[in-house]
Order: sequence, then structure tokens, then C-alpha cells
Amino acid sequence: MPVNAQSSAGYPRVAACGDSALVIELADHIDEAINARVIALAAALAADPIAGIIETVPTYRSLLVAYDPVIVRGRTLSTLLLERLAALAPSGDVPRQIVVPVLYGGEAGLDLDELSEMKGLTRDELISLHSSARYRVYMIGFAPGFAYLGGLPETLHTPRLAVPRQRIEASAIGIGGMQASINSVPGPSGWRFIGRTPLKAFDPTREKPFLLRAGDHVRFRPIDRDEAEHLDAAVASGAAVEEWEAA
Repeated sequence: MPVNAQSSAGYPRVAACGDSALVIELADHIDEAINARVIALAAALAADPIAGIIETVPTYRSLLVAYDPVIVRGRTLSTLLLERLAALAPSGDVPRQIVVPVLYGGEAGLDLDELSEMKGLTRDELISLHSSARYRVYMIGFAPGFAYLGGLPETLHTPRLAVPRQRIEASAIGIGGMQASINSVPGPSGWRFIGRTPLKAFDPTREKPFLLRAGDHVRFRPIDRDEAEHLDAAVASGAAVEEWEAA
């Protein structure tokens, strides 16, 4: 694709985001292949940086690029980004897949029973449906390590609460609209929560504080209270209990 060329839908396109950042948008809808290209572009810029780029942040369908305007002008960088995107080769990387143990219900599962009733499912049916899906980490944002997960079964799509709760603990497993999530830090939330995981999505004491990264795959595995308490103790001791498998 020639520089500055756009598809019939007007994409890709580059827009200014203040005076020291650009957003390169690849589409106007959510799609796994588009998200993979966003992540691949971020990786390509990390491997072979353009002078002046300070940081990149991949999202569902776009890449935010923060830059130093003293080193590179926005118009020049816009052209260079479109060139990089046009030259981007298909990635042969196999996504990482993590198995996330979940204790459904309990104190963290504030909305499990209400959701079960709302969807006309038993608790076990809802848990089975939620844990049977393969989820994709589309982006990290909102809070440190907070992962937005696509792949939630349509039956479980549920609007957020009209009035957010003021505090939801870290590691709570949530549903918001057509997305799923793993809460990373305590804070307010309008998502609906059905359980918790002993894993920490964000731990500043780890060498790599974020457990997940954009492009990862996630599978939830139901556990009972005894296993949850065992894993809680292991995580508290600093043990690595994450289960990774081939995607």
C-alpha cells in the first residue's frame, strides 16, 4: 500500500493526539486479525525504533505513538508509520496461552447468582459456559495490568451496572458488555463480577509486573475453595504458579 493510501473505508489513517502523540487507526471495528496487526506494528517499532518515538500503546484497533516533537515532526512520523504498516510482514509468533484458575462465586462473585437468573442458567451452566471459551487479550489499559478480554460467549454479554461499585478487589473476574476481564488493582467498577483468581494481574515486585500482554490467550479453569487457598498461599510466598500452555 503506498504511503498515505487509504482503504475504501478510510483506513489506515493517522490522527493527532495532542501535540506529542499520534494515533494510527487500522479499522473502525474490533477484529482479531486487525488487533494482531496493531500488536505486530508495536513490536516492529520496538525492534527497529524510529528516532523520536518515546512509547507505543496498542489498543483494540489502533496504536498510540508518543513522540518527541523536537526530534521528529508529527507529519514526518505519520508518513513513516504508514510506511512501516504497509511493509509489515505477517507474524509467525504463536500466542502465549495462560490457564487462569478461578474460584467462582464467594465474596468476589457478587453478581454470579443474579447473572445466572438473568440468563436463565444454573450457576454450574454459567460457570461452564464462561470457562469453556478461549479469550484474547486485546489491550492493557484503564489500570496497571488490567486486561480487556475478547471472546466472551454472546449469551453472557451483559451491560455494566448503572451505578458503579466504589471498590472491587484485585483479581476479581468480571463481565462488562461483550468483554471479560481480570481486575488488576482495587478500585471502583461498573463491571459485573462472578469470582476471583489467586493470580495477580499486576505485581510491582515481579521482574515483569504485568502478568498478561496484548495478544495473549486466556482460558479460565474452575477451582474449589481448597485449591484457591493453596494457590493463595503459594502466590503470597512468591512462588510462580502460572500455568502456560501451547495455544
